[in-house]
Amino acid sequence: MCEEFINSRRNFMKKGAVLLGSGALMSMVDPAIRNGAWAAGSEGLEKTKLTFGIIPLTDCAPIVVAAEKGFFKKYGLDVTVSKEASWANIRDKVSIGALDGAHMLAGMPIAATLGVGATTKPTVTGFSMDLNGNAITVSNELYERMEQIDPEAMKQKPTSARALKKLIDADKAAGKPPMTFAMVFPVSTHNYEIRYWMASAGIDPDNDVRLIVIPPPQMVANLNARNIVGYCVGEPWNERAVEMGIGRTIITNYEIWNNKLEKVFGVNQEWADKHPNTHKAAIKALIEASMWADKPENRLEVVKIISHKSYVNAPEEVVRMSMAGHFQYAKGQAPTAMPDFNVFHRYAANFPWQSQAAWYITQMLRWGQIENALDIKKTAAAVFRTDLYRAAAKELGVAYPTVDYKKEGLHKGPWTLDKASKPIPMGPDMFFDGMAFDPDKLVAYLKGFKVHGMKVSLDALAKLNH
Repeated sequence: MCEEFINSRRNFMKKGAVLLGSGALMSMVDPAIRNGAWAAGSEGLEKTKLTFGIIPLTDCAPIVVAAEKGFFKKYGLDVTVSKEASWANIRDKVSIGALDGAHMLAGMPIAATLGVGATTKPTVTGFSMDLNGNAITVSNELYERMEQIDPEAMKQKPTSARALKKLIDADKAAGKPPMTFAMVFPVSTHNYEIRYWMASAGIDPDNDVRLIVIPPPQMVANLNARNIVGYCVGEPWNERAVEMGIGRTIITNYEIWNNKLEKVFGVNQEWADKHPNTHKAAIKALIEASMWADKPENRLEVVKIISHKSYVNAPEEVVRMSMAGHFQYAKGQAPTAMPDFNVFHRYAANFPWQSQAAWYITQMLRWGQIENALDIKKTAAAVFRTDLYRAAAKELGVAYPTVDYKKEGLHKGPWTLDKASKPIPMGPDMFFDGMAFDPDKLVAYLKGFKVHGMKVSLDALAKLNH
């Protein structure tokens, strides 16, 4: 071993002894760690002192819980959690190695690998952090206008963008400027969700509205200042606007697409190649943290942990609004039961489905972010590393899918994934507009969109995607 590694191990063991000798902290540590198993397998790690980035959103929970509850330490990792100001910061710091890995939007490692919106930097994920967790919120004024122009549409659930389309047409006829909405990043799930929702009603998000980028924690202030009329963001920034009485959530992304993969743990390819054992240890810790966070009896403690100013920095009561199995759409309105608003482990939530990566690529194509034809499945397989997840899950004895792709939009209720190491209970996977996604018919899927901004010829795509 090199001297640096020996010293890092010695310092790490000293820190561990201090931690485990503290009676005040012992009650917060996972039982397996208290019993002395926390450094199992650490001798083979290429690197033990790591920094992982997060954005202040409730779905940073797997990383934060793994740090705070000792799951990283269980696998010999000394992890510092770094709260970052924006998704661009996350992308750039992972790219240059200032962060070892990070909480990422599902589209980010794909975009980085393809050079969409930034310098090309092959990036991978072997772990999905969660399902769902986002929503679209509008100002009270816009909500009231939508109710006035189409009260019937606004009574239907989930709420469509039909009333918004009528308002946009009326404003155009009156010579008014387009309304401004916000999302968090050009290749974010939020961008594709708000576009999907709008386009389903015939709204062209590139021409009928202004769609701008605002970091998640700044959404509420911009809505309050009337710089925007609505936004798509993750929690707790929808419920914060509701709690303040300045906006109403109109639809959650769980309603737009039930149980869609949302965030991932991303590292650059070079780092993954250099630190395979460290990477596996991190994934194992994250799987265990996600399992712990998904237990109903632990949710209130998760809320308490992530609400801290070092992480989400929001009132516990606001974070709890979505994390405790219900969702409040408007101030003073009774919360709606929504136990799957945040899913951290069940329904194979941690598996990086290549089929969902393929869906994200179709949306990048749909909105003109990818300008050259590509092999979608080949790209998905290079970025969403199902092999890395399976290796970690197998060592933990956790059930994992044995297939990389699944069709979406077919199940209205619970179902069982049999193509797995052992059967996995799954949740609904419906799209709110009734469409289905077949990863074996990618070009046909793209042909089904009436509203789009595609720059790639479908014929060229078809040649590479049989």
